[in-house]
Amino acid sequence: MSARDKLATPLDVGALRRDFPILSLKIKDKPLIFLDNAASSQMPQAVIDRWVKYRSAQHANIHRAVHYLSETATAEYEKARLKVQAFINAKESRECIFTSGTTDGINLVAQGYGRKFFKAGDEIILTTLEHHSNIVPWQMVADERGAKIRVVPINDRGELLVEDYRKLFNANTKFVAMTHVSNALGTITPVREMIAIAHEHGVPVLVDGAQAAPHLKVDVQDLDCDFYAFSGHKLCGPTGIGVLYGKAALLEKMQPFKGGGDMILSVTFEKTTYAPIPAKFEAGTPPIGEAITLGAAIDYLTAIGIDRVVAHETDLLDYATDQLNRMPGVRLIGTAEKKAAVLSFALDGVHPHDVGSLLNDDGVAIRTGHHCAQPVMQRFKVPATSRASFAFYNTMDEVDALVASIGRVQKLFA
Repeated sequence: MSARDKLATPLDVGALRRDFPILSLKIKDKPLIFLDNAASSQMPQAVIDRWVKYRSAQHANIHRAVHYLSETATAEYEKARLKVQAFINAKESRECIFTSGTTDGINLVAQGYGRKFFKAGDEIILTTLEHHSNIVPWQMVADERGAKIRVVPINDRGELLVEDYRKLFNANTKFVAMTHVSNALGTITPVREMIAIAHEHGVPVLVDGAQAAPHLKVDVQDLDCDFYAFSGHKLCGPTGIGVLYGKAALLEKMQPFKGGGDMILSVTFEKTTYAPIPAKFEAGTPPIGEAITLGAAIDYLTAIGIDRVVAHETDLLDYATDQLNRMPGVRLIGTAEKKAAVLSFALDGVHPHDVGSLLNDDGVAIRTGHHCAQPVMQRFKVPATSRASFAFYNTMDEVDALVASIGRVQKLFA
């Protein structure tokens, strides 16, 4: 089937849902309606089976050993790296570093690049939309090196102000770190344009792709980003695994974040020489089974077709947005023109935690709180929001159930 055929053919959501055992669960005798996909998506049976196969028939530590299991595990681990390369269209597989997740990847760059190259007076540009994991690591290295954080503001819709971003650049600007999709608002940021602006000033850019990789087609060569980080557990894969993409020339200049086995060429008490990338940044025994299982998740999503995923999730988001906009006393937080499948809202007179608890009584799983994005909450003058986030296996009927459950909460608090 061609890419065009995939896009023209709508998803058979009913068939896809049967791939996910957990979606048949009942919560308090009601069907599970899982709308917390921005925090972690669910895993299809094919991916679960791949995990079991590795654990039951292929498990061994990788590299160096010459016995069958080790050679098999090594081959499968490196095959998973090739799948990652194809998934994000990296130029070389060695540019794809396995990490424990997006947070680990960002910390790797903050420590490996920032600690080596930042100095007193340098400036790092972040945005108001960032998750804490793309704020705190940069604050840590800035405090250590005497650098300064500067922040791109957003408008009332939750969109980045690109012209204000342009004005932040000066001779001291040394790095930009920004999200591709806001986890709190769903805003899709103009990353390609903002990367191009940074490169006009010779400044490298890291993109937090945790929320984008599951919901958008990611092409790191097209974006021309210098670093891109994402997590497996938001991508129908397991927890404990993620990927940091980095341009080879930059990765080669960076210092390792962690030291230990497998990231070295030679060790004496006088001097250690490091292995080439990617091994240079994969110290110790890596998450082997998790990486192989992430490869299976990538296979699963690729077979569905990311374009069809995007189309279905956009329909869900548009429908849910329209339904909630019709409800008095419901305020949507984040109304950007370009959004991924995240819908944050506040109910008049009801704390988000109460909303989440009462929706759970109806089997509806959403997330409530500040979503590790407190600067966003401060910008909109709310302590927290309720957040429904969609995946390709969600349905319009589930949106209706969400709306009906919110209505019951409002009646209860009336």
